[in-house]
Amino acid sequence: MNKKKVKSGKLERKGNTGAVIIMLFFCVIVLLPILWMISTSIKIDSEMVAAVPRWIPETPSLVAYQRFFKDYPFLMQLKNTVIYTLCSTILIVICACFAGYGVTRFEFRGKNAFMSFLLVTQMFPSVMLLVPFYNVIKSLGLLNTYIGMILVYISISVAFATWMMMGFFKSIPLELDEAAIIDGCSRFQTFLKVIMPLTLPGIASVAIFSFITGWNEYMFTSILTTQANMQTITIGITSLNGERVMWNDMMAASVISSIPLVIVFMFLQKYFVSGMTSGAVKG
Repeated sequence: MNKKKVKSGKLERKGNTGAVIIMLFFCVIVLLPILWMISTSIKIDSEMVAAVPRWIPETPSLVAYQRFFKDYPFLMQLKNTVIYTLCSTILIVICACFAGYGVTRFEFRGKNAFMSFLLVTQMFPSVMLLVPFYNVIKSLGLLNTYIGMILVYISISVAFATWMMMGFFKSIPLELDEAAIIDGCSRFQTFLKVIMPLTLPGIASVAIFSFITGWNEYMFTSILTTQANMQTITIGITSLNGERVMWNDMMAASVISSIPLVIVFMFLQKYFVSGMTSGAVKG
């Protein structure tokens, strides 16, 4: 009996070791480009054209970061990106919460058609929506405006966000709503004070998904913002890819652009991980 336990213990340790090795391998694959990006951002111009690339620069310099603030309109583009992404994320979370709660708590005509419509909207490639989006935004006079871009960002993510929130609301028993209403809460108070606190992991998951999607959006922004003062950081970084590419400037801009995403994920990762492993998979 003891021999069997020892043998099974050895097999389990071998299995854990193999899993750790595989995870380390993929971590290295993911981290190498990031480390190279940071390394390149602190190189001087002469090291960018060196015959033998170096991981660690001989003379580390922040000149590329200085040019980020002085020579390029990145600060303005960064401000636009923050406005587009933050406003759209807040509105997406609000819409997804109300829609998810309504669909899971109420019976109404066209409910199944509404849910099917949300699902169908995710089946079309984004490039097919460029011309319709452009025509609608132009007809409303919202080209090169904050409102127009925020509406586009919302339309990109709100359907999937609603499906995610529906999964969380379905995992909460209806008896909680009934008990709150019996205790004197209105329907809105029940939603806000009883149900919403239980869906914090879902809200965090939707917020992270919407924020990352909006922050990295390029295709719609490049078409719908023809004025330089309304463009985003992704367009600014792409514009550096010209005939004479300043790789250190591009990597410095990429590092600065990545910082908000890292900060958001660090603060919400606990809710995000629990969300992706619980309510979001119960739809």
